[in-house]
Amino acid sequence: MIVKKSKQRDAIYNFLKTRVDHPTAEVVYLNVKQEFPKLSLGTVYRNLMLLTELGQIQRLQIGDGSDHFDANVKQHSHLICSKCGCVCDLPYCEELNNLDEKMDNIFQGKIQGHSLVFYGLCEECCKNNQ
Repeated sequence: MIVKKSKQRDAIYNFLKTRVDHPTAEVVYLNVKQEFPKLSLGTVYRNLMLLTELGQIQRLQIGDGSDHFDANVKQHSHLICSKCGCVCDLPYCEELNNLDEKMDNIFQGKIQGHSLVFYGLCEECCKNNQ
């Protein structure tokens, strides 16, 4: 797929690369709009979907009714904090290597990928509970 270069799309991607909190499209919009005042939420969402389709970012659906976006496309899991609701990256775990293939061997259908989400308390909430 050939995609024309876009300053707005580059700004959206660059903003996501600076974040580890997996912002929603609205958060991306509010921040990138400072650089591009005429930017619309629809433009942000379309560009986020295109970046997802191109494999440059991940789209996370964590059950809170909003899509979250992650510029880290390397294999990793996430933690959703049960107290503050933040979405945190977890480091890659070697024990999960080849999980798709392992599941494919015991499942009658065809595994095409997975998303692993853990639930608990983030580091900040753990510090505040002490």
